[in-house]
Amino acid sequence: MDVQTWTYIIVGASFALYIGIAIWSRAGSTKEFYVAGGGVSPLANGMATAADWMSAASFISMAGIISFAGYDGATYLMGWTGGYVLLALLLAPYLRKFGKFTVPDFIGDRYYSKTARSVAVICALIVSFTYVAGQMRGVGVVFSRFLEVDINTGVIIGMIIVLFYAVLGGMKGITYTQVAQYCVLIFAFMVPAIFISIQMTGNPVPQLGMGGTVADGSGTYLLDKLNGLSTELGFSEYTDGSKSLTDVFAITLALMVGTAGLPHVIVRFFTVKKVKDARKSAGLALLFIAILYTTAPAVAVFARTNLIETVSDKEYATMPAWFKNWEKTGLLKYEDKNQDGKIQYYNEKSKNEEFLAAAEEKGLKGNELTIDNDIMVLANPEIAQLPNWVIALVAAGGLAAALSTAAGLLLVISSSVSHDLIKKMVKPDISEKGELIAARLSAVVAVCIAGYFGINPPGFVAAVVALAFGLAAASFFPAIILGIFYKRMNKEGAVGGMVVGLALMLFYMLKFKFGIFDGGQEAVESLKPDWWFGISPEGFGTIAMIVNFAVAIIINQFTPPPPQDVQEIVENIRIPSGAGEAVDH
Repeated sequence: MDVQTWTYIIVGASFALYIGIAIWSRAGSTKEFYVAGGGVSPLANGMATAADWMSAASFISMAGIISFAGYDGATYLMGWTGGYVLLALLLAPYLRKFGKFTVPDFIGDRYYSKTARSVAVICALIVSFTYVAGQMRGVGVVFSRFLEVDINTGVIIGMIIVLFYAVLGGMKGITYTQVAQYCVLIFAFMVPAIFISIQMTGNPVPQLGMGGTVADGSGTYLLDKLNGLSTELGFSEYTDGSKSLTDVFAITLALMVGTAGLPHVIVRFFTVKKVKDARKSAGLALLFIAILYTTAPAVAVFARTNLIETVSDKEYATMPAWFKNWEKTGLLKYEDKNQDGKIQYYNEKSKNEEFLAAAEEKGLKGNELTIDNDIMVLANPEIAQLPNWVIALVAAGGLAAALSTAAGLLLVISSSVSHDLIKKMVKPDISEKGELIAARLSAVVAVCIAGYFGINPPGFVAAVVALAFGLAAASFFPAIILGIFYKRMNKEGAVGGMVVGLALMLFYMLKFKFGIFDGGQEAVESLKPDWWFGISPEGFGTIAMIVNFAVAIIINQFTPPPPQDVQEIVENIRIPSGAGEAVDH
């Protein structure tokens, strides 16, 4: 059977499974809608947390960005992994003990202020919409290639699927759907990685294969071979970094603390019965996440090596079917600049003048191949000529990763509107049924907005998601940390810090990522030398977070301390004792 038929079968079967689970576990109360009734087992919650957290950025885009950026791409790997550890060990148990469903709920009650709650709702919506845009983009990329529809149609199909099980099942439906999605995505990621590792190095363990020798008997290490292939094309050695140490540190830290402030991951720790179960599920989730995260660098190396060997200086007419299929999506483009019928793939921006002079002498007129980072994981099995069912399985895995996180984010958006805005501020006497209807309606609106951002994305998946992490770092993280560990922190300090941190991050994003104030997207490249402290927009969340902390603490010193009862609550949540179910009061 061809790839498309296999894709219809495997993706169709996985969608039927997700929808079946959503119908079986549909939410009948607000508690089931927001936190799955608080009765999920640690194992199921660990798998669901892993699926929720490993988005399209992890599955589709992370190996893609490492594939092209080499050593520099490792910042995403370190930042996201370190961030999860930070969240699981430093924040989750305390937030669980505080007993609030949502981050705005925690901030509203901890800082005894409707203004603080409103600011937190705005932050949650901005972070979640930025993040969900990356997921919908991922859905569009998968559908555009494997169902041979354009990206926009792919996004709309994804919107309909995710809306169905998110709106019907709420957190209860999403949790059990995400258990299934974790199984699909991890199987889909590992099977081709194992196949290609055996093919290229003879070692079935991808992590070991990446550091091993190639299977041609030459005794050459795979990474040495890739370094050689990269330098021949004018790129820096794959294992060398080009980013400054300051920017690497800033991006890594922004991703770490951004992870710890992500509302859709934090809410996962309320879906279990006890604080002990929250800790167990956090540990299990880390184990499940590590399987994919330790494999991603190997997949990146395999994909980059195979791509260079397949396309560089080869006749365009002899390109295999996968090349032409990806061309149809617009995510891979070939332009024959010197009219010789061959694909010249090289670094035309290389700083090596000898290399560029040699290229010009050969009659080359610039790089002729444009490859979107996001296609590397999906195209990898095709480039390696794996069986069609493996290629279709990867498509199903990519969709599982994107849809699982999109669903979690949509729930955060809907609960921010229905629970934190309507019930807590606009209409406190709303009935449970009315609140559930409001949650579902806000999820519908959220899906439509997310779909728009998926059709008009501000960048490739990992970059969009990195900006969401920067926004979370700039807004939520200081308020949560100070709320747990500094009982003197008051509402004026927290609100001031969040507003200044978020505004600073948004300004920097708009200026240096989108060129809003300097001539639009075309001007972005020319603005790079003007980055503040040499830090990219993806890493600027670190600076905005530091400013947030400073503003909060300074304002706090000149304003009254919080009421005694609030200080006692803060003291209490740090005492390591058992706690009951999450309460809504």
